[in-house]
Amino acid sequence: MIIQKTGGKVVPQPTGREKFKMVAKTMMGLEEVLAEELRECGAENIECINRAVTFEGDMRLLYRANYVCRTALAILKPFAEFDANSDQELYDMVYRIQWEKILDVDCTFMIESTTSGEVFNHSYYASLKVKDAIVDRFRRNFGQRPSVDTESPDYKFSLHIRDTHVTLLMNSSGDSLHKRGYRQAVGQAPINEVLAAGMIKLAGWQCDCNFYDPMCGSGTLLIEAAMMANNIPAQYYRGDRFAFKRWKEFNLGEWKSVKAQEDRKIGSRDFDYEIWGNDIDMQVLQQAEKNLEYAKLHKDVMLFNGSFEDQAPPEGRTLIVTNPPYGERLKVEDLNAMYELLGDTFKKKYGENCVVWLITSDFEAMKHIGLKPSKKIPLLNGQLDCRFIQFELYKGSKKASKNEE
Repeated sequence: MIIQKTGGKVVPQPTGREKFKMVAKTMMGLEEVLAEELRECGAENIECINRAVTFEGDMRLLYRANYVCRTALAILKPFAEFDANSDQELYDMVYRIQWEKILDVDCTFMIESTTSGEVFNHSYYASLKVKDAIVDRFRRNFGQRPSVDTESPDYKFSLHIRDTHVTLLMNSSGDSLHKRGYRQAVGQAPINEVLAAGMIKLAGWQCDCNFYDPMCGSGTLLIEAAMMANNIPAQYYRGDRFAFKRWKEFNLGEWKSVKAQEDRKIGSRDFDYEIWGNDIDMQVLQQAEKNLEYAKLHKDVMLFNGSFEDQAPPEGRTLIVTNPPYGERLKVEDLNAMYELLGDTFKKKYGENCVVWLITSDFEAMKHIGLKPSKKIPLLNGQLDCRFIQFELYKGSKKASKNEE
């Protein structure tokens, strides 16, 4: 075990199968979903915090969480923790860290920072102090220094400062884990892959009924559903683009073992249901087809071209999850009328075998859907404050008042 002395708290740097604390970042509203995914991976001491989940495990779990968790944006490993009461003290404490045991002079790095409190109230300046301390230590000891690269660094460090408490973490993922690698074409307003997977899981889909997106766009919800149905790991199409592969402690044999273990599960689920998508725009539907073909899921998903009100869902029990236009990036001539038509279509064509979930940021237009929601979950789609809303359909579905949000 390497002991990293920072002049403050002694932080053990585990190797092999020793367990350590990690932080998995996610989107607002998906914390509990991610916690369950981590639990299924074998994580321990799981705790949900704001847009993140803390947990414990070994390096094998770090590899697995990166590869399979559908609602994680990044997996971070803390490696130094201390208190600092000034800019100079922050510099001094960071300078004392044995950075040469973490990265080499020919490596590139970047620092992302989040600060709160009165002492460190400018996150960019705090990042500069940390960067200066790292490069000064290398210059003094080796006569050379690693370079900063904000586009594609070998090492991505996260600096968290709350009041005077400082934590430094290594980002083991690299590029955000929402970048799955299957998107070959996108429409004007594609939904984030992590949000799409989170919506499907929040809707309670267990791959035990049909799945239908009547406004599928370039197919993100469909692909995420098809990956779940086929037990395809979240990062199967990503290739080897993980930051942990550049770490000095990276164990290639362990990583290959984790990946092979998860890949053997592909196709093991007995899925005898339909996955359908529909969109009125043939051009964007062709983008969905291209993405499905790249992911080799084109035989698992049926695509239809036409108005959503003209296309009925699959027969039998069906979960409908969709991301209709909000009037933000995709302009709709009369958004209120579109939502009213959505509600009429749900009532007339979808029936009691269907459960509908949709996400929207237009709470005023939602009042025109004409159905009473049974659940509302706050989510963020980019910077948009949204609600993920459930409608259970049955004979005599309760009509909502136009004044209901």
